[in-house]
Amino acid sequence: MLKPVLIILHQEHSSPGRVGQVLAKLGYPLDVRRPRFGDRLPETMDDHAAAVIFGGPQSANDEEEFVRREIDWIGVPLRDNKPYLGICLGAQMMARHLGARVYPHPQGCAEVGYYPIRPTEAGRTLCADWPDRVYQWHREGFELPSGGELLAEGDFFSVQAFRYGTGYALQFHPEVTHAMMYRWLVRGAHRMALPGAKQRHEHVSDRFVYDQAAMYWLGCFIDRWIGRR
Repeated sequence: MLKPVLIILHQEHSSPGRVGQVLAKLGYPLDVRRPRFGDRLPETMDDHAAAVIFGGPQSANDEEEFVRREIDWIGVPLRDNKPYLGICLGAQMMARHLGARVYPHPQGCAEVGYYPIRPTEAGRTLCADWPDRVYQWHREGFELPSGGELLAEGDFFSVQAFRYGTGYALQFHPEVTHAMMYRWLVRGAHRMALPGAKQRHEHVSDRFVYDQAAMYWLGCFIDRWIGRR
């Protein structure tokens, strides 16, 4: 039996979405933990195949204890040479762990909706077919850490994906299902007032255009990330 993948979430009702679905189809049990609500994190990765830290409303610059703890903990999978994946907040935490700056856009712009992404040569080596646009929900970005390999670039926030050792960071949200998108549009409606944010109807219409490619890419990425190919 395959070892479980550690899933780290930041809200009471958060879901690993499509990432969890893909991993479950591959036969990986999911060990879901929420450090924000007191769950402990393992001291080694001996009992886990990989780890994923997902997004949340927090900032990697916050001083809350669980945020600091998660940033420090990212050193565990990197030390143990186990696959780590950070998505949005989890990516920003990885950048902070590696000494890079996490910062708001200088003009206050946010990426909320679908935005263009440009894979680098290294990104295309990882997965040949990237989606033209990916789903975003953030107003902070991060620098490329020293020693990190840039995998994809964007317009508002230049670093959209990077690799460092066995760790990967994605600024965007490949895990978002149709239902998750609609929940975010309701609960995070105020974010659409931010400069650069897409409006509700754009989220819905763009999903019909770009979601299939994003779903295909995610399957390819998870295979490469967790070491199946």
